Amino acid sequence: MTEDETQPTAPRDRTAARPDRARTASREQTPAPPHRETDADTHRSAPAHGDTHTQTPADAPPQSHEDQRQHPVQEHGAQVSTGIDTAGVPDAAIPELVIISGMSGAGRSTAAKCLEDLGWFVVDNLPPALIPTMVELGARSQGNVARIAVVVDVRGRRFFDNLRESLADLEARDVTRRIVFLESSDEALVRRFESVRRPHPLQGDGRIVDGIAAERELLRELRGDADLVIDTSSLNVHELRAKMDAQFAGEEEPELRATVMSFGFKYGLPVDADLVADMRFLPNPHWVPELRPYTGLNEEVAGYVFNQPGAKEFLDRYAELLRLVAAGYRREGKRYVTIAIGCTGGKHRSVAMSEKLAARLAAEGVETVVVHRDMGRE
Repeated sequence: MTEDETQPTAPRDRTAARPDRARTASREQTPAPPHRETDADTHRSAPAHGDTHTQTPADAPPQSHEDQRQHPVQEHGAQVSTGIDTAGVPDAAIPELVIISGMSGAGRSTAAKCLEDLGWFVVDNLPPALIPTMVELGARSQGNVARIAVVVDVRGRRFFDNLRESLADLEARDVTRRIVFLESSDEALVRRFESVRRPHPLQGDGRIVDGIAAERELLRELRGDADLVIDTSSLNVHELRAKMDAQFAGEEEPELRATVMSFGFKYGLPVDADLVADMRFLPNPHWVPELRPYTGLNEEVAGYVFNQPGAKEFLDRYAELLRLVAAGYRREGKRYVTIAIGCTGGKHRSVAMSEKLAARLAAEGVETVVVHRDMGRE
């Protein structure tokens, strides 16, 4: 990630349409959800960049689903009923929902802006208890709001309890929802907070690392429930947007989307990898002087790698293994898989194998994105 990922800018309301973006023009004709004027209107905050400067309203004590359906919840000084009352609303009108969460400073706002550019109706910093209400409003928009993305900033245990209750409510009503979790290493998060000279929202009187540790522990369960985990430790803003585009830009969602990532073991394992394969059993082109300056994208380097004993056999058998695994993922409802292919430096063998493997997957109908994490780091 770069410094502009956490650079605070002037707050703006994400629920407003942006006529300067062609892909979101259709939302200009979408009636906005009913607005209730409250004293909290003067305190709303929706940062356009980074997650290190957000203002989250005080949350209400958690309530049971039955209480939420029978009594209004006090949010920001206004009474808003919760729960999804979709009586008489066709199933096709219930909008698709994506919940964006994760570590502060990991890129939640950038991910939200990407979905907004793709035509999603994005709401930033929505209290978790109001997620079912937002879905209900979308369901009553007569199809004008078909896709909703909600950025959830979990700052305390009560907010987290409210989020769990809302997710259970959505599941009970068969609302299609996905959770995108933005992850990053402690070192990367500390650098981002220090670069903008702002405290972590949970550090209190302690250090930035104390706030990061508290937030990571608070979000541990949510991370385990996530449909898509994106590690932004080594990504800049444009690379994160490319990943979000690859996952959400299609008109029709494919059965399975795969990210094939090459990496170097000397730089560490990718934390968001579902499967890891080691190419260090093949001779290293680094020790061939005429091949050393090039990468695995070079035809001569790739030819050298696949002329080695076991290379083609590995590709064939690993592709067969992935067919078996992909079928199981589909049965279990898993939509995303990250396959990490590693070698020593992430420059030659892993790059060449990742390209070939991605081509195999694409030929079998799996939408595939190739990422070379460490290529060019030497």
